Amino acid sequence: MKRLAFISAIVCTMIIAGCGNNGNNTAAVNGNANNGKETAAPEATTTPKKDVTIKMFQFKVEIAEQLNALAEEYEKETGVKVEVETHGGGEDYGALLKAEIASGSEPEIFNNGGYSALVPYMDRATDLSAEPWAKDLIPTSKAPATVDGKLYGMPMNVEGYGLIYNKALFEKAGITGEPKTLSELKAAVEKLKAAKITPFEATNEWWSMGMHMVNVGLAHQPDPKKFIEDLKAGTQTIKGNEVFIQWLDMVDLIFSNAQKDKMTSDYATQVADFASGKAAMMMQGNWTQGDIDKIDPALELGVLPLPINDEEGTILVGVPNNYIVNSKSEHPEEAKAFLTWLVTSESGKKYLTKEFKFIPALTNIETKAEDIGQVAVAVQEKSSTALGWNWDMFPDGVTQGFGAAMQEYLGEQISRDQLLEKLDKAVQDIVKQ
Repeated sequence: MKRLAFISAIVCTMIIAGCGNNGNNTAAVNGNANNGKETAAPEATTTPKKDVTIKMFQFKVEIAEQLNALAEEYEKETGVKVEVETHGGGEDYGALLKAEIASGSEPEIFNNGGYSALVPYMDRATDLSAEPWAKDLIPTSKAPATVDGKLYGMPMNVEGYGLIYNKALFEKAGITGEPKTLSELKAAVEKLKAAKITPFEATNEWWSMGMHMVNVGLAHQPDPKKFIEDLKAGTQTIKGNEVFIQWLDMVDLIFSNAQKDKMTSDYATQVADFASGKAAMMMQGNWTQGDIDKIDPALELGVLPLPINDEEGTILVGVPNNYIVNSKSEHPEEAKAFLTWLVTSESGKKYLTKEFKFIPALTNIETKAEDIGQVAVAVQEKSSTALGWNWDMFPDGVTQGFGAAMQEYLGEQISRDQLLEKLDKAVQDIVKQ
């Protein structure tokens, strides 16, 4: 199996960050040294910018409240207003972004996953290769937004997902070790049911199933990138693929042992019910920590791998999204200045780690366990064997098709074979357009 090349770099980040950061590059950006020569004081001709507003069109609902607070902080420090518009959760962010641009609105900053998803926006994406923070990125975190050697997006952060579990409920059920294989996970499920504990809290969200869950089958392919290219070319199918047949056993275990109202449980309900102790496990990632803490900050949590057979499973780690600076907006330079502030100022770095609870994609931002949370720490601990994120290698519309098929399967409306057929159809329906 191919592992993510940048995982080792993520682990090293914790070591590197412990040595301190490299400082703020603002001086190098905003002014030049006079090389020891005396110069006359400049005339006061520079007029401060007035009424500058940059718009961020973003999808990460988990940090919407914190991002609005960050925007207020930035305005206090710089005088530049940041207007944040959030669309995510059950909404189709990609479709809404297209509609926003089609309406004539050009947000200064928007989110994009990179790879195939970046292609339609290359006429707007600004080259960020020379930005002062670019040199501090974990090298392979640049990959999704790099085209012809140029960087067209700032990686938002590094994230990982698996089965988040409630340690107290595991202890109550007599589960003493972390299950690593599918057989061990099945045994843990039986112990939980015997203790009258719901094993899994599932969600009906298309993105959770169509992106995260389907990705487990993609990531376990011997060569995920080639497999996806062959799927798009029509020379390979999901139906009949041995890895996906095994993957279905994992899916069935989760769906068959989830809460009764799984078909009506959106993301917010899933996280809230899990945090309230209504189930022992949920398939999610470290982005849920903030919402969990709002309900029960004392909850003891861990992260299990997602196994598809009796080989040891893995978590899945990647860059969730990138900040793209829109060259067709009114204030692209101010947008670049905001992103630089976000990852170099003390205020920005505080929000990234303490408020957003992000694992930074930059090696010079220090992280502490009490800041980023238990789930992120568990992700870092298991990252050396993690597999990658592959859904952005598909053109827009494919993962939505995956999600629709998974929703039907969650509702027991289609069979195993029909699910695999629909996953194949989701690819071909978009590719043939």
